[in-house]
Amino acid sequence: MQRPYNFSAGPAALPQEVLQQAAQEMLDWHGSGLSVMEMSHRSKEFMSIIEQAQADLRDLLAIPQAFHILFMQGGGIAENAIAPLNLSRGDKADFIVTGSWSNKSQKEARKYCDVHIAANGDAAGFTALPHPSHWDLRADTRYVHLCSNETIHGLEFHELPDLKALGCNAPLVVDFSSQVASRPIDWSRVGMAFGGAQKNLGPAGLTLVVVREDLLGQAMPHCPSAFDYRVVADNQSMYNTPPTYAIYIAGLVFQWLKRQGGISAMQARNIAKAELLYQAIDSSQLYSNQVDKSCRSRMNVPFFLSDEALNQPFLDQAKAAGLLQLKGHKSVGGMRASLYNAMPIEGVQALVSFMQEFERTRA
Repeated sequence: MQRPYNFSAGPAALPQEVLQQAAQEMLDWHGSGLSVMEMSHRSKEFMSIIEQAQADLRDLLAIPQAFHILFMQGGGIAENAIAPLNLSRGDKADFIVTGSWSNKSQKEARKYCDVHIAANGDAAGFTALPHPSHWDLRADTRYVHLCSNETIHGLEFHELPDLKALGCNAPLVVDFSSQVASRPIDWSRVGMAFGGAQKNLGPAGLTLVVVREDLLGQAMPHCPSAFDYRVVADNQSMYNTPPTYAIYIAGLVFQWLKRQGGISAMQARNIAKAELLYQAIDSSQLYSNQVDKSCRSRMNVPFFLSDEALNQPFLDQAKAAGLLQLKGHKSVGGMRASLYNAMPIEGVQALVSFMQEFERTRA
C-alpha cells in the first residue's frame, strides 16, 4: 500500500525505513528484552545508542572537534531564551530578522539582554533577505543571531555570512531547525547552531545544540542548570534525563542519511526537488511564490492560488490524492509544501502532477 506523502512543516515525515526499523525493535531492542522507551538513560544499552548517534552526527555534518554536540529539550523556541542566557552575559546581542521565527527570537531575547535589530526584512514583506553588506552590526555585540531558513515565509540563506569579513568578531548563532542536514555547513563561520529535530532529524522532543568550546562557561547566574551549555556538555547531555526515544529515532535517521550518501547527496536531491516544484509554480497562471528567487527555500515552499475561493477545494482534493498537510501557516495563508530530506522526489512529482491537473480543470 502506498503511504500518503506528508508535506508537513513539522513534526514532519520520517523515512519509512526508519519507521519500519523502530517498529521491529519496539518490544525488544537488540535482544535486551526492553523497548528503548523503557531503558534507563544511564544503562549501557542506551549509552551505546546516544554515543553512536553523536558519532554519526559529527561525521555527517563534519562537525569539528572544537564543537560540542548537545542533545537537549525545549525545541527552537526554548533556545531563543537559552541562547542569550548562555551567550549574552546580559549584555548586547544583534539579530537579523528575516521572518516569523527570527522575529520571535529577538522578542524572547529582550527578556535577557540588550537586543539590536541589525537588519530587518519586514519592509519587503519578508520576501527577500537583507544583504549582509547592509547589516548594522555593533562592534561590541556578544553574538549575532540569524535563522538560516524561515519555515513560514520560505526564505533561506544559501550561504552563511562571514562575520569577520563584515568587520565583526562576534560569534554567529544560527537557528537551523528547518535546514540542518539538508546541506553542508561551513563551521568556520559558526559559533553555535541549534534546532528542533522534528523537521529533518527525527521526532519532536529532541533539540540539537552544536556549540564551540570557547563559548561554554558564560551562562548568566539565573540560567537553570539543565540549560547551562557547560553543565550539559560536561555531563554528556545526561545532566537530566534526555529525550531518550527521540534520540534513538534521530540516531536511526542519521544512519539512514549515511546510507543515502550523506549530506552532499541529500543536498543534490533537495535541489532537484525544489527546482521541480518552483518550476511548476513559475510556469503556472494559478499559482505564485512571492519570494525573491535568490533566497527561495529548498525546504519550505509557500505558494498562493490566484483565486482564494479555490483554497479549500485544492486542499480537499489533494488529501484525496494522498497529498497531506499542504495548508499554509495561518499567519500568511495560502499553501506550503515542506520538502525535507525524508520527502522523496516521487512525492514532489505527485504534487506537481496534481497541481497541473487541478489548474487544467479550472482553466
